[in-house]
Amino acid sequence: MKVVHSIEALRDQLRGQLRVAFVPTMGNLHAAHLSLMRLARQHGDPVVASIFVNRLQFGPNEDFDRYPRTLQDDIAKLEGERDVYVLFAPDERELYPEPQNFRIQPGQALGQILEGAFRPDFFMGVSTVVLKLFSCVQPRVAVFGKKDYQQLMVVRAMCRQFQLPVEILAHETVRDADGLALSSRNRYLSAAERAEAPYLYGLLQQVRDTLRAGPSDLAVVEAGAMQSLQARGWAPDYVAVRRQRDLQAPSQDEIQAGEPLVVLTAARLGGTRLIDNLEFTAV
Repeated sequence: MKVVHSIEALRDQLRGQLRVAFVPTMGNLHAAHLSLMRLARQHGDPVVASIFVNRLQFGPNEDFDRYPRTLQDDIAKLEGERDVYVLFAPDERELYPEPQNFRIQPGQALGQILEGAFRPDFFMGVSTVVLKLFSCVQPRVAVFGKKDYQQLMVVRAMCRQFQLPVEILAHETVRDADGLALSSRNRYLSAAERAEAPYLYGLLQQVRDTLRAGPSDLAVVEAGAMQSLQARGWAPDYVAVRRQRDLQAPSQDEIQAGEPLVVLTAARLGGTRLIDNLEFTAV
């Protein structure tokens, strides 16, 4: 695997390549990231990964400064997989050589709900850096995980509206044996919090099972799930049942007709904010 730190060196490595598969990451790689690399290898050649902790997508009181940066360990993990041809690991001055005054602003319908409501600049930061990385790598396909469900939809919408020739592939959420979705931020959890954390996925399953049991008032189901989290010491931002196709609230008729749904949640456990989701149909 070749490790490059400049856009010029990246383009030198990829000159003439027409089937590039790309996996953008912020590093601190774990098993879920490595599974993204394997999926990329099935759909393109060569595979390019990137590691860049993107300041634009962090709010002023978020964890940009303490986000784990483990480049040497990440390189070793990627070399062990043998799926990645080039790792692009730029520093901030390489990717943002001047103030990034041109920024991508996702629309209200998708970019300012759920995560966008609680992290107002998050999807602007994601969209801007992904567009810039796509410009550098020029992939044919790119792989994103479903754990960041709304992010996946924002990136797809951006590619569609800008007519980018990039197919966005979705990888299923990778979980530990107890159900907790793998995340770099899981390392922030104390031992007691780690033992409690799988409850979040269990709650999503409860919401799914409630809606499958018969007609229910969505607002009541969502409020009950929030209260369950609060009773166990969590600080939830949202628990929301939405249509998979556009993340808008479904009608009762749509639910009963088998509309593909997803229940999404974000909640703090101690000082760690966790997100998760579960796709399902109610019939």
